[in-house]
Amino acid sequence: MTGLLNLDALKTAAADGTIDTVLVCLVDMQGRLMGKRFHVANFLDSAWEETHCCNYLLATDIEMGTPDGYASTSWESGYGDYIMKPDLTTMRVLPWLEGTAMVLCDILDHHTHQPVPHSPRAVLKKQIERLGELGFSAMMATELEFFLFKDSLETLREGRYMNLEPISGYNEDYHILQTTKEEPVMRRLRNGLYGAGIPVENSKGEAETGQEELNIRYGDALACADHHTIAKHATKEIAWQQGHAATFLPKWHSEKVGSASHIHLSLWKDGSNAFFDANGKYGMSETMRQFMAGMIHYAAEYTVFLAPYINSYKRFMTGTFAPTKTAWSVDNRTAGFRLCGDGTKSVRVECRIPGSDVNPYLAQAALIAAGIKGIEDNLSLADPVSGDIYNDDTVPEIPNTLRSALELFRDASMLREAMGDDVIDHYTRCAEWEQQCFDSAVTQWEIERGFERA
Repeated sequence: MTGLLNLDALKTAAADGTIDTVLVCLVDMQGRLMGKRFHVANFLDSAWEETHCCNYLLATDIEMGTPDGYASTSWESGYGDYIMKPDLTTMRVLPWLEGTAMVLCDILDHHTHQPVPHSPRAVLKKQIERLGELGFSAMMATELEFFLFKDSLETLREGRYMNLEPISGYNEDYHILQTTKEEPVMRRLRNGLYGAGIPVENSKGEAETGQEELNIRYGDALACADHHTIAKHATKEIAWQQGHAATFLPKWHSEKVGSASHIHLSLWKDGSNAFFDANGKYGMSETMRQFMAGMIHYAAEYTVFLAPYINSYKRFMTGTFAPTKTAWSVDNRTAGFRLCGDGTKSVRVECRIPGSDVNPYLAQAALIAAGIKGIEDNLSLADPVSGDIYNDDTVPEIPNTLRSALELFRDASMLREAMGDDVIDHYTRCAEWEQQCFDSAVTQWEIERGFERA
């Protein structure tokens, strides 16, 4: 059995013993899957309608700590419940886990049964609805880059992540020989995801030792984010099953290229690409130009949603294919925004700013919100920039630290208007805590640099 399931198919699979376990999952602030494993009988009896979880799951840091300062929940309020409402359109078999299916949930308030606005799926759904009011839908795709290591997660953790050795010894960008050696992981990943109903296109070696890229066919915005999240989770599980570790940390070594998660986007209307105009320069419609103008104009304000951690900003380095400027260009990988498919019906924009640690729901929502603002305000798109944009001093820079991005995010009027003060305050607190944790840390670099010589 493979692919998506409905309740009747699940009942049949439960009766013949094909499926005995259902993962009921939410997506947390960090873009991870959290939830419960149900015996299929209990899921079919009641949990397919709803189950519950602690509301701290949308107010923790990456280590599952419970920082203060969130309006939605706290020790003072007692950390109550949320409702996990399965979205049965996402129910699918997980071929890499024996006898297991999975479903994603929307998060509802326990008392009102209304969506929790800062839930990542709800944040994206709101922007999809706003776009729909303008008559458009967003088609999107994300690229997942990550590193594979020779040893297991357990071995690396016990060694405090020192002396990390990638699965390969040289740059493997498009390299067939080296990626053949990695097929015990990557073939299982491609086939497992495809068997789960996720339209995998391909995988390839990326531009560093042990670096991989997984590409999934474009889809509507919510499906894209769901596919990304499941694929990221599957990558870690399947690598672990094969005795290897996978990481989506954007910059694991100062001398290595970082990992990205580029986002491709176009707007559609009446079954056609609304970004395409055969008579427009580069095949771009006026709608596309306004939408892109909004994305670029507000890029610095929503960078926190594209780069949520301290480490995210270590990736933005000259000459590494990671952008440092917010300009757009035609098929130029030194730009923050790249025009792809120029002159064709598949014309689209690629945002190259997000790293591999991105929460796709939040990043996609931010891009849509900024683009909507560009359409609403009839913003004009500047001319494309060409050449080596890294060294173009006329182009605004992407914030280069979380601290600087946070200051812009906190006061981002566009995001507050589009998403609500409560949502922006919630994720402001998330970023503040990340910065506070780093500020209080003593790093190995500091010790080695100053222990004797300071």
